[in-house]
Amino acid sequence: MSGTNSAAAAFRRRFPMLERTVHLSSCSLGARSIDLDQSLGRMAADMTLGAGAWERFSRQVDRARARFAGLIGADAERVAVVPNASVGAYQVASTLGRRGRHRIVSSAAEFPSISHVWLAQGRDGTEVVHAPRPGEPVDDGADSADDPAGDYAALIDERTRLVSVPLVTYAEGRVMPVAEIAAVAHAAGAPVFVDAYQAVGVRPVRVDELGCDFLVAGTMKYLLGLPGLAFLYVRAPGSLGLDPVLTGWFGRVDPFAFDVRLLDFPAAATRFETGTPSVPAAYAANAGFDLVEPLDLAEVRDHVLALTDLAAGSLRERGEHVVLPPRRARGAHVCLFDPEPESLARFLAEHGVSVSPRGRYVRISCHFYNDADDVAALCAAVSAYRSKHGSCGGVRVHS
Repeated sequence: MSGTNSAAAAFRRRFPMLERTVHLSSCSLGARSIDLDQSLGRMAADMTLGAGAWERFSRQVDRARARFAGLIGADAERVAVVPNASVGAYQVASTLGRRGRHRIVSSAAEFPSISHVWLAQGRDGTEVVHAPRPGEPVDDGADSADDPAGDYAALIDERTRLVSVPLVTYAEGRVMPVAEIAAVAHAAGAPVFVDAYQAVGVRPVRVDELGCDFLVAGTMKYLLGLPGLAFLYVRAPGSLGLDPVLTGWFGRVDPFAFDVRLLDFPAAATRFETGTPSVPAAYAANAGFDLVEPLDLAEVRDHVLALTDLAAGSLRERGEHVVLPPRRARGAHVCLFDPEPESLARFLAEHGVSVSPRGRYVRISCHFYNDADDVAALCAAVSAYRSKHGSCGGVRVHS
């Protein structure tokens, strides 16, 4: 197999579906592994224990929490299990005291599900302002592509209640300078929320290096699990201004006290948990951690960067217009411009190549299981599409 080292080739063998499918859509959903299938079989077997299955279910959830914490360099007591990133964002927004501050600073590059949570806080007078998407013109026509930290800094002041930064943007795959932005935010007395969904599992992520106060990520993309489970890291879970309003029995000091008259909150991040989590997703999450934990994530990042270089270069040689951030600020995917990205994605799927359309682009994302043969298959399928449908119209895109 060309284009892979031995570790990547061994990793690829855990995903038999790759023998018949070119999976370049991990930014949307990770590939299906042998390990995931086996984990769901274990869950089905555990269900035969009847009520006794719940003890095993709980162990799976607790184990997933601890393993995510280890992956980001945190204590398990600082990680809550939530159903998705939106709930994690809401738990943060609703428990921060206003402290006379009414501004949330976000980004035009934020994933909408996170940004919509911030916008929903407007009912209590909260103002949400957005730093420009990296690469788009600011009001005076200047190009902000090289200074996203400066774009944030221009909006952060004593009015700021929260600063929200995607670690890797979902559309263009740009790595944001989170540590720089966090330093500015903290100097102004504002905490920092990071959406790391497009980063965790495919590059090293350490909360101490980011300097963030909150971080959310889930299991269905590069962590190689299923939808239905996410994690919320909280640096100081017991010191926020308000207790959660969205809660449930797993948010109690002792969930098994079953006291309908007592609403107590632990000092740990479990105070942000609600009802019963997705048990199948917890089993699948641990299968994903079985795959990701042994990897050197710096090696994974370098492997992915080499593939994105190859993909971008090969596509450009064919006259395609590609959005690709500089290597130092690049995540795990390449964006291919097309006037009808959904149409292109459907054609590629019919030819055995899975990609993820978003907005004006088809996102081509790589994991450690991808190789140069996958890139070649992609390029051949794109060329076949152009032969049938014509060129993409010569539209130039900033990169």
